[in-house]
Amino acid sequence: MQDTLFSDADEPEPIPEAPRARRAKGVQPASTDDALVALARALPPRLRVGTSSWNYPGWAGLVWDRDYPETKLSKQGLSAYARHPLFRTVSLDRAFYRPLSVEQYAAYAAQVPDDFRFVVKAPSLGADAMVRSENGRGMEPNAMFLDPDLALRTFAQPALEGLRHRVGALVFQLSPLPAPMLADIPQIIRRIGAMLRALPSLQPTAPDGVIAVEVRDAAFLTPAFARMLRECGATYCLGLHAKMPPIEEQLPMLRALWPGPLVCRWNLHRRHGAYGYEEAKRLYGAFDRIVDADPETHAALAKVIAATTDACYPAYVTLGNKAEGSAPLSAVQLAQVVRDRLRAR
Repeated sequence: MQDTLFSDADEPEPIPEAPRARRAKGVQPASTDDALVALARALPPRLRVGTSSWNYPGWAGLVWDRDYPETKLSKQGLSAYARHPLFRTVSLDRAFYRPLSVEQYAAYAAQVPDDFRFVVKAPSLGADAMVRSENGRGMEPNAMFLDPDLALRTFAQPALEGLRHRVGALVFQLSPLPAPMLADIPQIIRRIGAMLRALPSLQPTAPDGVIAVEVRDAAFLTPAFARMLRECGATYCLGLHAKMPPIEEQLPMLRALWPGPLVCRWNLHRRHGAYGYEEAKRLYGAFDRIVDADPETHAALAKVIAATTDACYPAYVTLGNKAEGSAPLSAVQLAQVVRDRLRAR
């Protein structure tokens, strides 16, 4: 589980307070690539592309200047990650497994440029309908599922206070629902709405901030769900995952919310099936190359990005290693497709 990669011993180290000599010994970025710099400059300013987390030794030469231990990257890698020409956001997946404090969020914020924005996952404590074992098996119903006060106290408030204007998107990723809940989706939609209405407005502190809901059940893809999100000032997170239909079948949700921002998390290639994380991890190895290229998804996503940014709304897109084999290389490929689309107009 992600939390094992970020134990209490692996807390982020605030960069500004570290002595110059110590910083020099920390994680360093890969050498500057002029072609990547030019590519980044060709993208719409409102587009922020990044990856899911950053603690992967296999990214040596792509993001890091050399191979570093995973624990070192967990603690010290964010500052180097944020110096990559393309990366202006990152999905802070750690927050899903354990709520983070104001101080932890602030420590992350101190390590990135002023223009960097975080995509943060809400804790599973309130976003998962089940209490799960270490292997992910549901053990019993979660009494705190979609609790409005919990969402406010353990997520929205500390993230907003710690990250401040660097909040990009606060994402409630709802794990797959058990059958009894799937049988009454309208009730679950009402409960999601009650939770969202309890959250503060992000704009006074984070002008670029967006609240989004990501689901792992296609039963949510209804006009009623879109209507609730609009009424609550939230948006639909485009979740590119094998548990969900392909991107084309999710786009009606975005059309129902148009015009508005884009939040997209591309997590898992469809070839691996709904439960294929371990298979993808085995096949993709060090995550240093594209194994399963998906040009169709790149093209469809680039079209949505262009429309969103043309309408002057922010677009947050994060990619996981298990989307195609290497999140940094997938990000470069997506950026190239977006650039080429803009040039062709």
